[in-house]
Amino acid sequence: MNAPVSVADSLRSALAGLLDGLPPKVASQAVERLIVNYRGRTPTDAPVLRDRSDVVAYAAYRMPATFEAVRSALGAFAESVPSWVPDSHVDVGGGTGAATWAVNAVWAGERPVTVLDWAEPALALGREIAAGNPELKGAEWRRSRIGAALAIESTDLVTVSYVLGELTDADRAAVVDAAAGAARAVVIVEPGTPGGYARVIEARDRLVRAGFRVAAPCPHSAACPIVPGQDWCHFSARVSRSSLHRQVKGGSLAYEDEKFSYVAAVRGPEAAPAPSRVVRRPQIRKGQVLLDLCETEPSLRRATVTKRHGPLYRAARDADWGDAWPPAGEEG
Repeated sequence: MNAPVSVADSLRSALAGLLDGLPPKVASQAVERLIVNYRGRTPTDAPVLRDRSDVVAYAAYRMPATFEAVRSALGAFAESVPSWVPDSHVDVGGGTGAATWAVNAVWAGERPVTVLDWAEPALALGREIAAGNPELKGAEWRRSRIGAALAIESTDLVTVSYVLGELTDADRAAVVDAAAGAARAVVIVEPGTPGGYARVIEARDRLVRAGFRVAAPCPHSAACPIVPGQDWCHFSARVSRSSLHRQVKGGSLAYEDEKFSYVAAVRGPEAAPAPSRVVRRPQIRKGQVLLDLCETEPSLRRATVTKRHGPLYRAARDADWGDAWPPAGEEG
């Protein structure tokens, strides 16, 4: 019997062949322009994805990384609300649908899905790609301005991934408020840069003021203990590069690490946030592991776990950036 195809493998298969017929120079130029936009340096009130060439380049360049980052954020959220499964999903600024695929990877099954974006070429390609996934075939791809005029129908889950950096300050606030007014749970993902983190914190504050509780990554809903301008909270997701991906982005490695910042907040389901979370890559040294933790108080602390901690030491050696700490069933 053949092993079931994962959502990630299905997405990679759907992306294969997208660059056929697109001149490499055109794809490279589109990718370079998209890099500038997705680093959050050019807020705009116009769609970033303008035509089929832009959208194909984006799908090859960004979809795998966006999918893995959003899947990682949703996975941490799902751990904090283990009994909850969204009955419906709205993907704001979803473009070609990477976040929609990520939701399907974390919570399998069919559900009403609406992808909102102002770029019709992105929606068209997203619909085309999703046609190969039986659980996404019924998704609705709807053109909508992402800003002050945004209207979101009532839903269980709203995702807003790699969108806020494209918006003006006023539109950014309006989008977060619209998500808060429509959903039981909101997950926002931005690039893992100081600017991306600042946008996530701004959104986090708005969600908390609207009555949401932070489920991940923070162990609390109080103010972030990181001093603005001195550091920023971000995480990393490993992205497997297909030959298509390497063709568009260059380089020869079979993988890359996508840095991202995020917040997952809930109004409806009861959440059990992590008692603390690893906020830097663990440092493994002889006989000890150094873990930088964000804790419930709230505070930041470096914990040293040594061999004398027994099973906890073995768990620390296996711990990854972004993990809850301590693991379920392990106590320090």
